Amino acid sequence: MTLSIQDLYDRLHLVLAVPSDARISGVNTLDQAGSQDLCFAEDASQADAVASSSAALVLVGEAFPEVVGKRLLRVAEPRNLFFDIAAWFAPVSTSGGIHPSASVHPDARLDADVEIGACVVVDADTRIGSGSRIGPGSYLGTGVQIGKDCVIGANVSILRDSTLGDRCILHPGVRVGGDGFGFRWDGTAHRKVPQLGRVVIEDDVEIGCNSCVDRATLGITRIGRGTKIDNLVQVAHNVSIGPHSILVSQSGVAGSSKLGQGVVVAGQVAISDHVTVGDGARIGGQAGVIKDVPAGAAVFGTPARPVKQALRESAALVRLPALLKQVERQQQTIDRLECRLAELERASSSTPSRPASSASTLPPDPVSRDDGD
Repeated sequence: MTLSIQDLYDRLHLVLAVPSDARISGVNTLDQAGSQDLCFAEDASQADAVASSSAALVLVGEAFPEVVGKRLLRVAEPRNLFFDIAAWFAPVSTSGGIHPSASVHPDARLDADVEIGACVVVDADTRIGSGSRIGPGSYLGTGVQIGKDCVIGANVSILRDSTLGDRCILHPGVRVGGDGFGFRWDGTAHRKVPQLGRVVIEDDVEIGCNSCVDRATLGITRIGRGTKIDNLVQVAHNVSIGPHSILVSQSGVAGSSKLGQGVVVAGQVAISDHVTVGDGARIGGQAGVIKDVPAGAAVFGTPARPVKQALRESAALVRLPALLKQVERQQQTIDRLECRLAELERASSSTPSRPASSASTLPPDPVSRDDGD
C-alpha cells in the first residue's frame, strides 16, 4: 500500500498545514528508513537521529525539538500512533477458499470467507468461524471449534475437542490439545493416565512458534482472553492462565498451576505443579517457582523470592570468595593464638612452686628480758 501524506493526515483527521506530494509506502526505524518511510521518535535525545534519517515523515512528541528540513507530526503518543499506522501496511490475505489438496470432512462446518491452505486436514464435527485462515499442513482434530478471524499458521496441530475464541493467532508449529504428561507407577511400570479433558483458548490469545498447550487430564486447560505466549513455551495439563498475561520464551508451567490476571512470566521461568500465582505478579527470568506467589509480587531467583531479597543475596554471593579468604585468615589467626595460649599454659604448669615455710625454720621469737639495775 502507498498513500500520500495528505491521505495519511485525512485518515487521522488532521489538517496538513504545508502541502506535500511526498508519499508513504511503509514504516521503518530512523536509521534504516527510506525516502517513503514513516518513523517515530519519543525522546529529545533522538533529534540528531531524526536529522540524519531519510524518512518522509516522523511522528514525535508534542515537546520534541524542531529539526530543520524534516517533516514532523507532533502527537501525544507517537509510539502508539506509529504502530496503529503500521497495521495499515500489514499484508492482508485475500481468501483463497479451500486448496485442492486440503482434506475437509463432510461433517465439518466452515463459515463464510474461511481460507484452508494446502495439505490441511479438517476432521469431523469441526467448526471454523468466518474470516479464519488455516495455514498449510495444519491439522484440526475431531470436534475442534475455532472462532472468527483467527489465523492458524503452517503446520499447527489442534487436537480433538479443543476450542479457540475469536481473533486468536497461532504461529507455525503450535501444538494444542496434546496429552498431558500423566503416568502412575504400579510397582512394575509407568502406566499412562488417560487424558480425557480438553483445551479452551479464549478470545485474542496469541501463541508463538513451537509452543505447546496440553489438554487436561479431566476438565479444562484454559488460556484467558488477551494472553500472549511467546515461542517455545510449555503449558501443562489442567493449567489455568488468567486474562492478559504474558509468558516469555522457554518458560514452562507444570500441571494444575493457576496464574491470575495480568501475570508476567519472563524467559526460562519454571513454575512447579499446583502453584498459584496471584494477579499482576511478575516473575523474573530463569526463576524457579515452587510455592505460591502473592498478587502484585515481584519475585526472582531459584527458589523464587522477593526481588530485593534475591538481589541482596546475589550481591553477597559475589563477595563470597573474598569472604571465605577473610574467614580463612581469621581462622589461621585464631589457631596461632590458641597454640600460643596452650604453650603459656604448659609453661605455667611446669614451673616449680616455692616450698611453704615451716615453724622450724622460722627465727625464734625475741625473748623479753628484764636486765634490772
